[in-house]
Amino acid sequence: MAYLLPSEFVTKMVDAGESKIFMSTRDTLIRAYMAGAILALAAVFAVTASVQTGYPLIGAILFPVGFVMLYLLGFDLLTGVFVLTPLALIDKRPGVTIKGVLRNWGLVFAGNFLGAFTVAIFMAIVFTFGFATEPDKIGTIIAGIGEKRTLGYAEFGAAGMLTVFIRAVMCNWMVSTGVVGAMISTNVSGKVIAMWMPVMVFFAMGFEHSIVNMFLFPSALIMGGNFSIMDYLIWNELPVVLGNLVGGLAFTGLTLYSTHVRTAPKRKIG
Repeated sequence: MAYLLPSEFVTKMVDAGESKIFMSTRDTLIRAYMAGAILALAAVFAVTASVQTGYPLIGAILFPVGFVMLYLLGFDLLTGVFVLTPLALIDKRPGVTIKGVLRNWGLVFAGNFLGAFTVAIFMAIVFTFGFATEPDKIGTIIAGIGEKRTLGYAEFGAAGMLTVFIRAVMCNWMVSTGVVGAMISTNVSGKVIAMWMPVMVFFAMGFEHSIVNMFLFPSALIMGGNFSIMDYLIWNELPVVLGNLVGGLAFTGLTLYSTHVRTAPKRKIG
């Protein structure tokens, strides 16, 4: 599948991070908006498949289709730029600053949220027949997910906060590995296979992804979920964003960069 060596694809990661930092505001927002919207649709697809078949694993197997589509189309998720843009800063690329990295994160966050929120509104209309009826079975389940992953964590206090954070760390360890997977091959089939595997793992394990949650929770609130916006922000979105940052950067970005670009001197024998 035209596999690239680690030293080659990690250099591509740094190049991609540099490119995203210097991208125009318009292009950054458009790409982030579409990424959030497509991933939200994939979440609906996966939940629907899980409910229809009675097997959550089916949803996990199918969910990566959205991730694959958005990356093949060149769109950007916050979980991806969390990994790529800091590498350009660490590599001391000319003109790359902390301010530039934070600007990129802010724009991608806003674009992802707007895209996911658009789909949340659209699907709430679908689930309630234009708000003329109570949510259908899928809508009711999505509302339940919103409650479970906010009030469910809040019930355990600090232990709940630790749990949601660790789930977010492990999520972007896997998702960012999928982002890297798009770079290790030069043909479409190779990219798809490499992206599919880790993203399937994240979804099957029930880890916390900040952009998927940008759809699930607003959608649940629109349909009458029994939790508040502050519950969503404090007990999910904010700790999940932080955990996604730590997981992707620490376990994927920095590990690959440190061992394949900043390679340590070879051990001397004798």
